[in-house]
Amino acid sequence: MTERVPFRATLAGGAYEFAKLPVCLLLDNVRSMYNVGSFFRTADGAGVEKIYLSGITARPPKNAIAKTALGAEERVPWEGSDNALEAASALRSRGYELAALETSVRSVDLFDWTPRFPVCLMVGHEVDGLSEELLAACDVHVRIPMLGGKHSLNVATAGGVALYELLRKYRQAFGRGTA
Repeated sequence: MTERVPFRATLAGGAYEFAKLPVCLLLDNVRSMYNVGSFFRTADGAGVEKIYLSGITARPPKNAIAKTALGAEERVPWEGSDNALEAASALRSRGYELAALETSVRSVDLFDWTPRFPVCLMVGHEVDGLSEELLAACDVHVRIPMLGGKHSLNVATAGGVALYELLRKYRQAFGRGTA
């Protein structure tokens, strides 16, 4: 199990500095390189530990990733994985809760979910979502409440909503630190 480092935020030069958020991302078959770049940028902003890229998900260096990542692809640790299920299994063995960001019959509302840090947030293909095998391996399925006519958000937008909710919940559970 990963040791918990209390959240300490200090304002230095207009940016928060703190121990990494005990969250990693696993992107499986995310086809748009612009979405991948957006995930890198959001992961950097939220302090995510690492991004795992599997399936057809593009890996840096790629111009389309760099266009939306704006340098975050060089700051956020990442690892390519040929097999998302094996990567998820390895993370579980290290104590990570496996969470699918997916609308399914098993899904709990993002705002009602009490994550067990550390967390691996898994996100899949923009249209097809995560594979049945990955969904079955997850400890929890989490959905973002949708009140409008559409039933989903852009995959990178949804990931950003979920990451910042995880950051909020981590700060709430382990202290806000000082500002």
